[in-house]
Amino acid sequence: MGNEFRVYMKEIEVSSKRRYEVIRITELVEEVVKESGIKDGLVLVYVPHATATIIVNEYEPRLCEDYIEWVRRYIPPNAGWRHDEIDDNAHAHITSAIVGPGRVIPVRNSRLLLGTWQEIMLVELDGPRPSRKVVIEVMGK
Repeated sequence: MGNEFRVYMKEIEVSSKRRYEVIRITELVEEVVKESGIKDGLVLVYVPHATATIIVNEYEPRLCEDYIEWVRRYIPPNAGWRHDEIDDNAHAHITSAIVGPGRVIPVRNSRLLLGTWQEIMLVELDGPRPSRKVVIEVMGK
């Protein structure tokens, strides 16, 4: 039984309080990995939203501000984007498309194989939102 390939999926929800926000979700993902009973494999962390993204990097307050500043500088809101004629969030769609909605992280001995300073984060680009779904799928043995 321990050598069978298995898949375990769970959806969690997080909320955001600001238009732009970096939300650390590493511990939530770790809980799902432990819950899965899968010792070795991969975990997919995916946000099924077109105006949010998932990143893996250091979670440090000034660096989190830098992530947001980068978005504002290179993909600014209200920059004449054509989609803004509909709902004023083209910057969020473009950023999500470039950065991507998910990440895959190796799992060994029921632990995420993250570097010393790496954390898993949801980046809110069009908040505040009372609920953002995050799909966590653990695959392995």
